Amino acid sequence: MFKIGEFAALTQIAVSQLRYYDDIGLFNPAHVDPDSGYRYYSADQIPMLDRIIVLRELGFSLDQIRD
Repeated sequence: MFKIGEFAALTQIAVSQLRYYDDIGLFNPAHVDPDSGYRYYSADQIPMLDRIIVLRELGFSLDQIRD
């Protein structure tokens, strides 16, 4: 499991973008610590994030991708 900053560095996606994707229900962390609220991501989630990035580059809206 990676903290959000580590996952952002690994995937080259801004922390703010990961938080936004979580807020809109597009890409949720694998685990959220109930006490601290820290988001944790798994390496298994990288292909899904890559798919989202490709779809954005193809011109799909975030709503279309989420649906």
